[in-house]
Amino acid sequence: MSSSVLLNLLRCGRSSIARQTFLAARSSSETSAAPGQVGGALFGVVGVRQASGSVRFDSDGSGQPVTWDSFGIWDNRIEEPILLPSSIRYGKLIPQVSLSRVGSASVLGLRKQNEDRLRIARIHDNLLYFAVFDGHGGPHAADYCYTFMEKFIRDALEEEDDLEKVLKKAFLDADKALHTHLSYFNKASFLTAGTTATVAMLRFDGVELVVGSVGDISRAMLCRKGRANKLTKDHTPDHEDERHRIQRFGGFVTWNSVGQANVNGRLAMTRSIGDFHLKNSGVIAEPDTKRVTVQHVNDSFLALTTDGINFLLSDQEICDVINQCQDPTEAAEVIAQQALQYGSEDNSTIIVVPLGAWGKHQSSTAAYSMSRNFTSSGRWA
Repeated sequence: MSSSVLLNLLRCGRSSIARQTFLAARSSSETSAAPGQVGGALFGVVGVRQASGSVRFDSDGSGQPVTWDSFGIWDNRIEEPILLPSSIRYGKLIPQVSLSRVGSASVLGLRKQNEDRLRIARIHDNLLYFAVFDGHGGPHAADYCYTFMEKFIRDALEEEDDLEKVLKKAFLDADKALHTHLSYFNKASFLTAGTTATVAMLRFDGVELVVGSVGDISRAMLCRKGRANKLTKDHTPDHEDERHRIQRFGGFVTWNSVGQANVNGRLAMTRSIGDFHLKNSGVIAEPDTKRVTVQHVNDSFLALTTDGINFLLSDQEICDVINQCQDPTEAAEVIAQQALQYGSEDNSTIIVVPLGAWGKHQSSTAAYSMSRNFTSSGRWA
């Protein structure tokens, strides 16, 4: 089954009535809105008006109709208000990213339980938070990060404005607090639980995106001009610097029957939150971080994914499939189902955050790969 067929099946399963209701409601709100506004009063955004199917922005007083696509901002499939202070500051139209537009999906696969967790939230008025956690050895570590990572970020923000430093402190504080939490249960098995963590924070004022991560191949990816740009590093023993740290701490690296490297023969990653039985062997919770200035004219979306997806789909394939979808919710559903179609047995989780160029870059249908099925069979053997 090709991704295009999968897209059609999923689209048919969604309610056409809901879509018609949304369109009717939007049309009604635009008709009743005061001149210069869409949907009534919008705080902190510049007014726009609808005329003959085109969205106008009268910044030069000319009254000439200009479409969003001419600016390189939202196309007509997803309309968002413009943030006036940021747009004035940078001399570019900066769209508001609404949490209601963000898509997400998480599927069980063939595992007994889903140990993945995802979280989408607003930290402050101008700061959004997106996170995926892929637990192992039980859901305890992933559950803890899902519940408390925001708290540690908020605490760090009281002392520091640099988001990279904030994420590093939050990850280390979460790791320390998790150890205290799990120790209360007095069960040695609980201390072997761990989780990857991929966290992204989007700050409106500076069009600033900062990502922090620990783990093997849970990833963050930015689609720019239709091409996938990986924002995270894979923390695996295959990487020389990661392997050397493990060895300096007295740990060792082995390879299993399918060629996967493991720390002390037990863990496929060199950084994680939790896994306290391997801290003395060089497994750390300090994240790699990356800061990116969002180019809304070129950037279509941000995607956070766990390894159930990344083992089967390349970053560019994820980018191509999402670019075929109508909205981020559909995109998340399609990617999760595509991973299952290609043979993933692991939990598969994804968050899709639409950015200014959503819908501008169309990609050709990704082809089914027989070799991919053989690879996945070996991976999960």
